[in-house]
Amino acid sequence: MSQTTLPARVCRDCDGFATVHITTGTLTADGQRRTLPATCLACQGTGTRTAPASLARAGK
Repeated sequence: MSQTTLPARVCRDCDGFATVHITTGTLTADGQRRTLPATCLACQGTGTRTAPASLARAGK
């Protein structure tokens, strides 16, 4: 019997890359590049989305 796997809950806004570092173009005194971290606002840096809400039928 085959098992089905659920689709990954990857954030649709950042595609799972929740935190990135953007280079500013300047260098530090020791020659390293200065970077600014940017975090996805939709998933708050987790890279995943919440599980979709379930619909419940009630009545006839």
